Amino acid sequence: MTRWILIAACALIAAGCSKKQETGPLPVAGETPKAGAKLAYEHHLRIELRNGEIAPRMAAVRDACESARFGACNVLRIEQSEHNGTLTVRMVPSGVEPLSALASQNGKLAWRQTRAEDLADAVNDNAQKLKQLETHAAQVEQLAQRKDLSASDLIALSHERAQIQMERENLQNTAAQQQRRIDTNLLQMDFSDETRGHRFGMSLGEWTDQLYDGVRDALSMLAYAIPFLPLVFLLALVWRWVWRKVTRKSRAREAS
Repeated sequence: MTRWILIAACALIAAGCSKKQETGPLPVAGETPKAGAKLAYEHHLRIELRNGEIAPRMAAVRDACESARFGACNVLRIEQSEHNGTLTVRMVPSGVEPLSALASQNGKLAWRQTRAEDLADAVNDNAQKLKQLETHAAQVEQLAQRKDLSASDLIALSHERAQIQMERENLQNTAAQQQRRIDTNLLQMDFSDETRGHRFGMSLGEWTDQLYDGVRDALSMLAYAIPFLPLVFLLALVWRWVWRKVTRKSRAREAS
C-alpha cells in the first residue's frame, strides 16, 4: 500500500514539474497607469548572451535609445566589465517591449521583474505644499502694496519673495519629476555571459532567486496535489482490501 501511495505522489509531482518546465519569463511590455492612478513602473531584466555579443549588444541598445528609435528614451546608467554589463534607461511605455526584444535577441531572457511604486501620497503632498506656498505668496504681495513700509520692511519682503520663488521652483521640479516617473517606465537590463554563468555557477542574487522560485514551485505543487490525496488514500484502502481478500482465499485453498 505504501508503495502505491508513493508511486501516485511521484506521478503528481512529476506532472507539476513538467508543467513548470513549460513556463518561463513572460514577454516584457511597458505599463501605463490607469486613469487616476499615480504609479511609477520599473522593469528589471537579466539577459544571457554569448560573451562576445555583450558589448556590441549594449552599444546597439544604447544607440536605439539615444536615437529614439522606439520612442522618447534617456540613458541613465551604463556599467560594463569583461563578462557582464548593465544598461538602465527611462522611456515611454510603448518602447519597452521592442527595446527589450532587441536587448535579448538571439539570447535568453533568464529572469524578469516588474514592480510599481505608488506615488499618490507624494504627489498629493507636493501639490498641497505648492498650494500653501501660493497662498503665502499672495499674502506677501498684498503686504508689499502698502505705502507705509520702511526700508527694512522692503528688504525683508524682497528676501521673502526670493525665498518663495526658490521654494516654488523646487516644488515645481519635484512635481515634474514625479509626473515623468508616472508617464515613463524605468528599464534596467543586466547582461551576462551565459557560458561563464554555466561554468562557474550562480551569483548570490541568482542563487537566492532560484531558492525563492524553488520554494514557491514546491508549495504550488503541494497545493496542486492535496486535492488528490484523499482519492489516492481511498484507492490504497480498496487495493489493500482486495489484496487481503485474494490472499485469504489463497491461503484457505492451500490449507484445505
